[in-house]
Amino acid sequence: MTQEPTHQAPLGSSDIFVSYASQDVDVADAIVATLEKNGFLCWIAPRDVTPGSLYADGIIRAINETKAVVLVLSANSIASKHVGKEVERASSKGRPIISLKVDAAPLTTALEYFLSESQWIDVPALGMPAAVAKLAQAVGQALGQALGPPPETKLVSGVAAAVTPITSRPVRVRRAALAVAVLLALVVAVALGVHFWPTKHGGVQEPAIAAIADKSIAVLPFADMSQKKDQEYFGDGMAEEILDLLTKIPGLTVIGRTSSFQFKGKNEDLRTIGTKLNAAYVLEGSVRNSGDQVRITAQLINTRTGAHEWSETYDRPIGDVLKLQDAIAAAVVRELQLTVAPGHLSSRSAVKDPKVYELILRGRHEADRYDKEGLDEAVTLFQQALDRDATSADAAAELALAYYVQGANVFQAPTDAYEQARSSAAMALKLDPTNALAHTVLGNIHLEYDWDWAAAAREYHQVAALAPGSADALSSEAWLSVALGRWDDALRQIKAALAQDPLDPDSFEVLTWVQMRRGRLPEAEAAIRRALEIRPTYTWGHYELGLVLLERGDRDAALVEMQQEQQEVGQLSGLAMVYYALGRKAESDAALARLIKEHADESAFEIAEVYGFRGESDEAMHWLERAYVQKDPSLYQVKSHLPLKGLAEDPRFKAFLRKIDLPEK
Repeated sequence: MTQEPTHQAPLGSSDIFVSYASQDVDVADAIVATLEKNGFLCWIAPRDVTPGSLYADGIIRAINETKAVVLVLSANSIASKHVGKEVERASSKGRPIISLKVDAAPLTTALEYFLSESQWIDVPALGMPAAVAKLAQAVGQALGQALGPPPETKLVSGVAAAVTPITSRPVRVRRAALAVAVLLALVVAVALGVHFWPTKHGGVQEPAIAAIADKSIAVLPFADMSQKKDQEYFGDGMAEEILDLLTKIPGLTVIGRTSSFQFKGKNEDLRTIGTKLNAAYVLEGSVRNSGDQVRITAQLINTRTGAHEWSETYDRPIGDVLKLQDAIAAAVVRELQLTVAPGHLSSRSAVKDPKVYELILRGRHEADRYDKEGLDEAVTLFQQALDRDATSADAAAELALAYYVQGANVFQAPTDAYEQARSSAAMALKLDPTNALAHTVLGNIHLEYDWDWAAAAREYHQVAALAPGSADALSSEAWLSVALGRWDDALRQIKAALAQDPLDPDSFEVLTWVQMRRGRLPEAEAAIRRALEIRPTYTWGHYELGLVLLERGDRDAALVEMQQEQQEVGQLSGLAMVYYALGRKAESDAALARLIKEHADESAFEIAEVYGFRGESDEAMHWLERAYVQKDPSLYQVKSHLPLKGLAEDPRFKAFLRKIDLPEK
């Protein structure tokens, strides 16, 4: 070990727990030495395991008592069951996780889930010295300490030698004075909430953020205060349902769930949260569920003054949970002095079967994992809820959404998943014609599976009427405009959606495609980088950034991004295109051959894109026709994707567009 004994952290006093695989011990040791020379106390095994104690007990106790975790993220640690358990425990305890990513190995589904909100520092892109300097700064931020200029970080030389980046992307060398100026500017920019990314093309400006509306609110996840800490799903569900109630209030801007839930488990100042979310008010609370009784505390905070405008604690039977949600929503409306038409917030009856309500909340919680296993479990839970109560429109709508997401991500055959989603959504609307979620799912099915643009528009308009304060209808309408090639409409719609859901990576993805097709490549790059900043594990994010960089002529940088894409289809198709652009045709052929061999049945559209990019129009059209037959969920984006732009004047491509009722221009 390289650490000096005098720096050893007494149990319970460490600032940082360092998680690593044994093969990366040199990197971990050097990181600890660097952090401790900069004043941070670290806990690392085996150095800090108390002699004679159980190894596992020491690690568990250290994670419980540390303030933050630094993870050496590599192929070795991804494969390590021990590291996986450490990350899972740190996540369950709400500890901030800072990942130092030393190679481009893809994450497992479990790690992707647990690290979805962690901060990532990319060693291959930054170079080890700059990455470790940034790590020290990130640790200081996580611990709430004042930040000094990163160039003064005391870097232990062993770190730079410990890892060989897997890419050949050059790290730009600057004179010391320039480095200090640039890094100090970065610190100032972070303090001001401004983000930019230096590239060979110059600075990239982040999309503008709308001004805070006076009548705007964000609903944060309600904290789990139960003794066993096993009611997280209940707190999330309470917040989500209150949020949905508030979206129905005309004149009230409700920040989207995706953005509000970014702050789950974080103790950030509420005024800062309000600034980041463009919200004048924040509603937060807690839940404590014990047997058939529930205690719910809620409070409304003015984010500009920090004043508590209203608070209340409710102790009720679990069956009254819907009435409690109505009461909280009504209190918010009263405090914000909003005018509400009769019936908008009428008190609902008691829950007929508390078990059905619990199954729905648990199903939502599983679906939020957004992986195959989580969605499979969600489908099971929603179906159990329907089996207990066949009149539950909410259970039917949630089941429809779960089936839809399975089909859109090809977790099961699209023809099966989309039809199951359609059936469940129709059931929900038969039970409750005003169910906005069911209308949204039907709209998505019409858009992605039926290619019935008019029917999709009708459903999205219905959602906008039912929930005027929600960003969902705006983002859905933007996707429809993208499909139809209406770039200006899509830009207007997605900017409006981002004003209400400013931390939604999906909306930044839409903005990326729109700006690419408008020829605004710097803005497209800024949008997709913002999506990756919000969610470093964002699926297809590195692929889309690679496409933008490829279009900008930065092939080497595009290659780095494609190598980092964790979705295999995206990585293979991206590499096939970048290798071709670099003149490495044999490698392009190999990536394409593997893509066809392993994914032809569900990714015909992506194969067509590669052939289109390579100028092989006959093969591109062949695979587009195959995507049509297979009902490929990505085919609705055929007009928006740049790799196919070379087919625009091909008569066969124009005929293909007509076949799915899309305009040629």
